[in-house]
Amino acid sequence: MVKEKACKKCKLIVEGPNCPICKGNEFANVIQGKINFIDINNSIIGQKMEKTHNGRYAIKIR
Repeated sequence: MVKEKACKKCKLIVEGPNCPICKGNEFANVIQGKINFIDINNSIIGQKMEKTHNGRYAIKIR
């Protein structure tokens, strides 16, 4: 089982060594709350969070 980690820049939950959105390589292992965007273009919450890509995001990271 792969442990989830979230990018510290954009908060996308990833499994690989780099974030596919911002190309960052700094991650947080402690995730508090998650949100999944399926259609980011029609998501009011996604617009308020200023997200531009579909995917799973952490709400709060440490």
